[in-house]
This record gives sequence, C-alpha cells and structure tokens, in this order.
Amino acid sequence: MPSPRRSPADAAARAGTALDALEHADERLLRAVTELDDAGARGASGLPGWSRGHLLTHLARNADALLNLVIWARTGVEHPMYASRADRDADIEEGANRRLRLLQEDLVAASERFAAAARALSETAWTADIQHTTGTQFVAHEIPWLRVREVWVHLVDLDIGLEFTDIDPAVLGELIGSSLAVYGERPGAPALQLEVELPEGGQRVWTLDGSDSPAAVVRGDAPAMLAWLTGRGDGTALSGTVPELPRWL
Repeated sequence: MPSPRRSPADAAARAGTALDALEHADERLLRAVTELDDAGARGASGLPGWSRGHLLTHLARNADALLNLVIWARTGVEHPMYASRADRDADIEEGANRRLRLLQEDLVAASERFAAAARALSETAWTADIQHTTGTQFVAHEIPWLRVREVWVHLVDLDIGLEFTDIDPAVLGELIGSSLAVYGERPGAPALQLEVELPEGGQRVWTLDGSDSPAAVVRGDAPAMLAWLTGRGDGTALSGTVPELPRWL
C-alpha cells in the first residue's frame, strides 16, 4: 500500500502535523520514564524477553534510525535505518542494562536529534522516496508518523499502566492507517475491510487487498483495532470475521 503522492507543500504540511503530534507523544513518554526507578527499568516490559531497559534503548535507537531516513530524504543518498538487523539487536542488548539516568538521557538526546533534523527538512525533501528496514518503499512525509506510532505503541508495551485507550485520540486514525499499510506487501496477508468507531464519534473504513476474497469485515473501536493490528490484541474485543494476521514487524 504505497504512500500517496503529494505536492511539496502538502507533504511538508502532513509531516508538520505528525511532528506536532510527536511532541505530545514524546512528552508523555518522558513523563512515564521519570516515574520509573532503576529497578523498574530492569523490570519486564510487555514484550516477551525484553525488559523496560530494552524497550527504552530500542526507542532511542529507533529515533536514530528514522534520523537516517531523514538524512536520506535530505541528501538523496541511500541511508538505511540500520546497518543490519544483527547490529540493531546488538545495540539494544548492549544498552538495556544501563542505569535509568543514562537510559533517559540517551532517549531525550536521540528524540531531540530526530525532531530537530525533521523540522529542518525542506518541503521538497518530504516528497523523497525512501525505504523502511522491512523493504517497504514509501514517501518521506510518512517518517514522522512512523515515530509517532513507535512512541505510543511502546508506551503501552512499557507495562506501566497505559493502555491503547490512553493513546491520543487525535492520532488513532493515522496510526490505524499506517499499521494496516504494513501488511500491504506481506505474503499471506488477508483482504480486510476495517469498520472503525472513532473516539470523536463517527465511523471510518479502511480496506486492504490481500490473498483472500472476499475481504474479511472487522468491526470495533479504534484502540482495540490498533491493538489487534500491531499484534498486541487477539481480536476478541472486535466483531465480524477476525482473521489471523501475519507476524507484526
């Protein structure tokens, strides 16, 4: 599911909206981190095999990885998110057991580096074609939205009491759309029609062409739909025909 082609002004405006939303997400993330202590940082997260230290390190390195894509968009020179999957995993393991103060300082610095570089990007650069580490091609104006999704979903994964219902309702629609798009080029992804009840009222429909026909119709509220799409929910909170999805990222 490719990103739509936009004019430079429209692409920049879309990216700017995401960067404004990211400020809110980052504030909530950093507030959550300050509520932890060293023991809490070493405690288990909601992701199997990862402590909260793993998760916070991953969030810092993800900011740097997305910064690489910003550099790619700015220069036109291919700049992949990570040198390799093995390097990504090694960096997370190496940083996971640091003291909370170091985890926090790293996260703040990486988040600020990404935001500053993205804010400085030209309108034309936001129309550049780039590539995710999964191999998916997309347009640069989606980079900040990837970071918004990363921060909010992993805030839930920290397992400190936040749920998908706590995600900023203003961005839930965008996060559902970008999460559904992940499956657009995945082998075995089912055809889907998502009928989603939005927090502000009303309904929105998303569709995905897939390997099955006709499309499975899945209904539910936005938080439950996003949890299911990102592999954090089993779909029991949804109605309709809820198929099994391929493994999330």
